Amino acid sequence: MKDAAKQRKTKLYDYLKRAILTLELRPGADLDETQLCDAFELSRTPLREVLRQLSGEGYIELRENRGAWVSEMSYTTLRDFFLAAPMIYGAILRLAAINATPTQIAALKEVQNEFKTSLATDDAAARALNNNRFHEITGEMASNVYLLPSFRRLLIDHARIGMTFYRPNNTDMKENLSEASNQHDAIIKAIEAGDENAAAQLAIDHWNLSRDQIEMFVTPSSLEIPLGSVSMKT
Repeated sequence: MKDAAKQRKTKLYDYLKRAILTLELRPGADLDETQLCDAFELSRTPLREVLRQLSGEGYIELRENRGAWVSEMSYTTLRDFFLAAPMIYGAILRLAAINATPTQIAALKEVQNEFKTSLATDDAAARALNNNRFHEITGEMASNVYLLPSFRRLLIDHARIGMTFYRPNNTDMKENLSEASNQHDAIIKAIEAGDENAAAQLAIDHWNLSRDQIEMFVTPSSLEIPLGSVSMKT
């Protein structure tokens, strides 16, 4: 019974994480706890355990007597993302090159292969999830108690932004995604070689590849309603 309940909790966690990263659940969307309990055959206590875990990781927000909702993406948070991302990505990849284990490198290569498959099949959701997992692993490699929570929060919004404006429907966008994949390969090589300077430079290059789109995206005229509410709940 305990194993079955644990599996249902894992399924709920995986569902909510995927739904948030792929915008199936929009920023600011309320979570219906009764519906989730019924759908995953969980009582309120294990449900709240999953929600607290996701809250700690930055996927959702919890407030007393207000329930749970998907983390917001406001103009302010997106601009903060734009400012912080290049610094944190650079630090993460530098530390990844120093601390990565062979097992982690093998996992990174496996996810990169899945990322390439998602590009070939034009599966936007799989692409976003595989890209997110690729960078999650680099964060695990870095193994820094101070950087990792901020990095994970950045990855959530990076995936959601990507689901909004990355659409490989023209030559420039397809070339951008192809170059991103090539940079992933180069990142793996730099980490495998333990070359922290090359890894840090690749972080800058990788960021610059999407910087223009992100900068356009956080401009008010480019931010569209489908992202969800741009006002913060109080």
